[in-house]
Amino acid sequence: MRLYSTIIPVFNRPTEIQELLESLTQQTYRNFEVLVVEDGSTITCKEIVESFRDRLTVSYFYKENSGQGFSRNYGYERAKGDYFVVFDSDCIIPSHYFEAVEKYLNTDYLDAYGGPDKAHHSFTVTQKAISYSMTSLFTTGGIRGRKQHMGTYHPRSFNMGITREVFEKTKGYIIPFMGEDIEFSIRIIENGFKSGLIEEAYVYHKRRTSLRQFFKQLHFFGRARINISRFYANELKAVHFFPLIFLIGTVVYLILPLINPGLFKWASLLFGIYFCLIFLDATVSNRNLKVGFMSMAAAFVQLSAYGIGFLTEGLKKIFRG
Repeated sequence: MRLYSTIIPVFNRPTEIQELLESLTQQTYRNFEVLVVEDGSTITCKEIVESFRDRLTVSYFYKENSGQGFSRNYGYERAKGDYFVVFDSDCIIPSHYFEAVEKYLNTDYLDAYGGPDKAHHSFTVTQKAISYSMTSLFTTGGIRGRKQHMGTYHPRSFNMGITREVFEKTKGYIIPFMGEDIEFSIRIIENGFKSGLIEEAYVYHKRRTSLRQFFKQLHFFGRARINISRFYANELKAVHFFPLIFLIGTVVYLILPLINPGLFKWASLLFGIYFCLIFLDATVSNRNLKVGFMSMAAAFVQLSAYGIGFLTEGLKKIFRG
């Protein structure tokens, strides 16, 4: 019966941490501790964390701001468990989570694992649309949080577990943000550790509450993918160029009426089919027309923002040599 150490870095999000801790009190598997690492917040969550001491084995730490990667390392260094689990502060954890992880590891042991993310019934229409867009076949290839991924599974730190041995050998994160979890996952696998996906170990990930916030986040993700290529050039796959192709296609589409009106009609048909498929799939999977409509906007924001971030950071890399 493993002791799990749950590390949660938080920055100016006291309301979110309250929801996350509340969900952890409902776990059916109880052998875990919680370490909340306040990463230099100006709006702290100390009082909220303290209010859970009668229901959770929880510790609170405040440190100077250094980024989420180094804050996770800070938690790893103080953890007592056999297995370290990291959640983003904007997650809600279903009650069966640790029970599902324990059961899986007892039958098919992993040195590192990741889990999917889903939309909770309490999420807003925008949050559900963003969740759909981040996991959809039409925007990400449907490879996030599914067995049908390309190659070895690379866990992401919004929902990720590693053994104590993994941390002791790798020394954790070596960059504080901007793709830090991707770099860490690659290094875990390169060190010979076994990594995989535990499908039942999903979380409800709130992500962003508006399309404007979502744009900023995905713009950063696009930049992060280029940043990772500075460490591992071969990790830049063809699939990562899809948002850039979408962005270029959108720009060309906007000027087509001036160049070739006939071709513009065909391009309009293709764009229309693509977004109709997103609308239908999102509506059916969420059983909600509003989510279907909003998912089209979320998909556009996701692909264009990622493409812009990918392009601008890529140009910087080229100009810097």
